[in-house]
Amino acid sequence: MKGDMTQGSSSKILITFTIPMIFANIFQQLYNTTDAIIVGRFIGKNALAAVGVANPIMSIAIFFILGICIGTSLLMSELFGSGDYKILKKEVSTALIVGIIFTVIMSVICMFLSRWILIITGTPKEILNDADIFLKIIFGGLIFSFLYNFYSSALRSIGNSKIPLIFLLVSCVLNGILCIIFVVVLKLGVVGSAIATVVAQGISSILCIIYVYLKIPLISLNVSELVVDKLLVSKTIQYSWVTALQQTCLYIGKLLVQGAVNPFGINAIAAYNSVTRVDSLVLAPADSFSSSIGTYCAQNKGGKKFDRIITGYKESNIIVTAYCVTAALFVFLGAGRIMNLFVPNSEKEVILLGIKYLMPMSIFYILSGFCNIYQGLFRGIGNLRITFIATVIQIFVRVAASYILSPYLGISGVCYAMALGWIFMIIYEGLACKKYFKKIRQLNLSHCQLEYEKCS
Repeated sequence: MKGDMTQGSSSKILITFTIPMIFANIFQQLYNTTDAIIVGRFIGKNALAAVGVANPIMSIAIFFILGICIGTSLLMSELFGSGDYKILKKEVSTALIVGIIFTVIMSVICMFLSRWILIITGTPKEILNDADIFLKIIFGGLIFSFLYNFYSSALRSIGNSKIPLIFLLVSCVLNGILCIIFVVVLKLGVVGSAIATVVAQGISSILCIIYVYLKIPLISLNVSELVVDKLLVSKTIQYSWVTALQQTCLYIGKLLVQGAVNPFGINAIAAYNSVTRVDSLVLAPADSFSSSIGTYCAQNKGGKKFDRIITGYKESNIIVTAYCVTAALFVFLGAGRIMNLFVPNSEKEVILLGIKYLMPMSIFYILSGFCNIYQGLFRGIGNLRITFIATVIQIFVRVAASYILSPYLGISGVCYAMALGWIFMIIYEGLACKKYFKKIRQLNLSHCQLEYEKCS
């Protein structure tokens, strides 16, 4: 069946599947970066700072939802790889219904708590109101984020990464146009930026749903198929909860790091908001390989082809290394020009702070790449405990080091703290990976011996 990753060249499958996801991830980052550029250029650094402090809070909610979708998609990939299509459809229905209910509840809670969270993270008073209204609007549209990510993840679980890219591209273009209209023409400020984001997400989710119902009967549902399977609820929660918690911990860590940056003032906040957008954009391809290797490993686990898991892991690392080295050179040499995209030349301090962060950070991008491949591997084989523990270790080290180093190095201390977190993560997951591969090789050896004895 088309989308089957259990046979054929591993590298060819991974590259073909990942390329649309890379573009999708880049467009997703451009989605946010476009808003930041328009807000920074046409409203000012205060507005840019307001969106900046709101971003990690917003991301906690959005990436919790994304984590749910990633977790369920891994279960879908495993069912698809095993050829159990009847149970696959039940899983789609169960995850969709439970996810919608959870997202609505979460949306209400987040809208209620947004201002309180901003206050306890030390948001300056002059940007508090703008950041709060921005968050409330974004949280009000979380259902669109869930629906798009759910159906995109379902499509990717059966090997289709191209269609989600098309709808995301439409959403990105629409978001840019609406942001210009609302912010530049209608002068709605950060409110206009938030509204543009929600409307664009809403349209992309509707388009994705329509496509699935018209073209992909394997994961589309009619009214009679909308059921919640009690047995699958437990397994769905097991997969999605750990992944969602992991994603949330990652962004809680970012929020805590934001708390270390906020006391340095508006210039530092504006610079940090800009450089983190750059990091997200540059690291998007490596993030995409993480998702790809996860789907690949899940399908091959379902098909009981464990030797292909090792091959896919090795080939992914080679590809990611080549990319990270290239990206590092680009960012290191062009840090000043990159910062100038976010703020005009007159904001010299913001630009200088950004350069001091980006130049050392670019050297550490390769560490993030290795972490992403490990994460994809362990998600794909269903060992979510490893991914969660590794993330907690990384966040703990990053946050602690940020508060220790930033008083001496400013926001540059944050990039060194991130590097330390990645190093600890690599050590932990590297040891776990070595143990897992040893187990696979022993199983393969035992299987070969058994086949030899049968032949004899």
